[in-house]
Amino acid sequence: MSTADLMAAPLGQPDISQPYVLAWYGCDLRTGYIIEDLRSLSPAGPLSRRLGTATTLSATLGLAGAPADWEAATDQGRSMLVAVDTATDTPLWAGIVLARTGGSAQTVDLQLATPECYLDRRYTGTITLLQQDQAVVCAAVLGPAMTDGPPFQMDAPATGKLLDYSVTDGDDRTALSALQELMGADGGPEWTVDVAWNSSHDGFVLPIRIRPAVGSQSGTPEGVFDFPGSVASYTLAESYEAGRGATIVQARGEGEGDGRLSSNAYTADALISGGWPRWVYRFTPSAGQSDPVQLNAHAAKALTLMQTGARVWSVEATASRSPRVGRDWNLGDTVRISISSSPRHRSGADTVARAWAWELDPGADTVRPILVEED
Repeated sequence: MSTADLMAAPLGQPDISQPYVLAWYGCDLRTGYIIEDLRSLSPAGPLSRRLGTATTLSATLGLAGAPADWEAATDQGRSMLVAVDTATDTPLWAGIVLARTGGSAQTVDLQLATPECYLDRRYTGTITLLQQDQAVVCAAVLGPAMTDGPPFQMDAPATGKLLDYSVTDGDDRTALSALQELMGADGGPEWTVDVAWNSSHDGFVLPIRIRPAVGSQSGTPEGVFDFPGSVASYTLAESYEAGRGATIVQARGEGEGDGRLSSNAYTADALISGGWPRWVYRFTPSAGQSDPVQLNAHAAKALTLMQTGARVWSVEATASRSPRVGRDWNLGDTVRISISSSPRHRSGADTVARAWAWELDPGADTVRPILVEED
């Protein structure tokens, strides 16, 4: 089957004859251009991605099969490695080389982190914005990182939601922490850093995708993980532990005593009236937070997420028999979980949940999405 045939295959109906085979490219971190094809590279674990944060990977490069310019292609702080699904020609994962260790052995060990890690090494500077669209605020936060950095491309259409935002250079706020703070507020934007081919197909770009909700959310997604079927095993974790469930939430600023800033108390009145106990949760959303409006926004979002507790599906599936990541579903998309019968769900279960994270282990032909049910 050709790449064109694969790309045209209907969503939710992957070709079971196509296991994941990855091509690894060593690229210049500033430009994204390919330096070498690293055919002797072996990841030491699964590839993974999560919304709004970095993930890491260890890898080993066999020197006997390494290309001539392998050192430039794996130079710490100056290179990134990109994994491409050869069946669909889709870049799936990018990692910046942060450490390289080698000597008398026939291999070199590499420590990688996804491009979000770079945003924790660039600072916002001083920003004061009043009643600006969330996308404008995010672009301002990311402004310094767009200069003399990786090949980021801003993908941030207007969200239609306005906010006030201020930070000073003296706060030492990194772009990563600022974006995570914005994402943690009620109605805050979601974000992730993708990887894609450049226009000339000789390197890669890193779109920074900012949306009210990243991905495609559908009540009837075509991508289906079924048990029995593509799913080898699954667990449904339901929790009302501290930090995971609450019917009353307050966000607190830093400090002590009467002078400490606090949000309003956000209460799940309908649940309490319906018989739920009062479970109280207080938290400090981020260091240096002193804006009452932002504290209210964080508390409101926390209550929305926590009032009925967390329901998280951890799925382990055969990758070649499952909807294909990068083609049939992506980070932030909704997928369907269909359980015919299991000890936990004897009468079966059928639900839709969002992919907040995934792991892919091509060598084991295994994909592990982390799927969160959202009200």
